[in-house]
Amino acid sequence: MKAKTIALTISLVFVSVAMGFQGNPNMGAWKLNETKSAFAGKARNHTVVYEAVGDQIKVTVDGVDENGAAVHNEWTGKFDGKDYPVTGDASGDARSYRLVNKNTLALTNKKGGKPTLTGRIVVSADGKTRTVTTTTTNAQGKKVTSKAVYDKQ
Repeated sequence: MKAKTIALTISLVFVSVAMGFQGNPNMGAWKLNETKSAFAGKARNHTVVYEAVGDQIKVTVDGVDENGAAVHNEWTGKFDGKDYPVTGDASGDARSYRLVNKNTLALTNKKGGKPTLTGRIVVSADGKTRTVTTTTTNAQGKKVTSKAVYDKQ
């Protein structure tokens, strides 16, 4: 009887976590809409996928760098504003996401503990588009802002 109760409790926890992610409008696959986007350079994140991994979220990004070479990075963590490791991102070794409200995330990339990029991710009320506005500093020390618009797949 005790084993059944423990198993049932564990199952309910996993179902609760999964149900919590269902209400998050960021979850799923997103494809870049270049005609609606405005970039400072040639680098592009063509696809971004948010998926549940246990009680965390995995974000997978595929695109191209300034020279047109393929880039791929991954981050797994929570939307709690804490830094979690990111792999494959030349501009950062840690990333944090913070839930601002149901449809908005704040984003910070860091390298060696110092911010390299900040941004805001806003999912439209209908859940069909996602706008990512980021600010970084270029090699000349000038602040550069980019806006990428993604369509839900």
